[in-house]
Amino acid sequence: MADDSLRPEPDAKVEAARYRLRREAEARGEEVEEVNAGQPTMDQRSHVIENAIQQAIRRGEFDDLPGAGKPLPGLTGTHDPDWWIRRKIEREQLTGLGPPALTLRTEHAEFDARLDRLGSEGAVREHVADFNRRVVNARRQLQGGPPVVTPTRDADEEVARWTERRDARLREAEANRRAEAEALAALSRRERRRQRKGR
Repeated sequence: MADDSLRPEPDAKVEAARYRLRREAEARGEEVEEVNAGQPTMDQRSHVIENAIQQAIRRGEFDDLPGAGKPLPGLTGTHDPDWWIRRKIEREQLTGLGPPALTLRTEHAEFDARLDRLGSEGAVREHVADFNRRVVNARRQLQGGPPVVTPTRDADEEVARWTERRDARLREAEANRRAEAEALAALSRRERRRQRKGR
């Protein structure tokens, strides 16, 4: 494709003379040469493109494309004006980006897993208070965006659930240790030695 800045400016007198000659030739019934002689027409271009697509199909270049034979995502359900933000966040697994309504929804869904990573009751209460503060601020719509439907959390209830999950994990770990110790005690000396060497 030629650079337009290198193309010379058309001379107005030359263009006027060409126009006059074309008009006179048309009046005499002669065939007039097109201004863009040598360049393909739109119809010719569409045929070239269609041929290239058909050849690519025959070569199998469109076979096994990702998502082939699967329904297009997002065609069902209600219209979400922020669909593109949500899809980008999900596809690229971004965290902390987007309108508060979406980030708080994501955090709400992963709330128990976040609490389970905390080590004390004080840290759990602090995290719940921070989450509730951000939900209330987002509901005020000071920054705009979609409406916030994420509920706040009760700190006492979350601490009780966190304690139950922690105790269940400790009981499971203790049961696993006991089972390993019993399995080790059931082995002969030779098998224990082999197992120690294999570690």
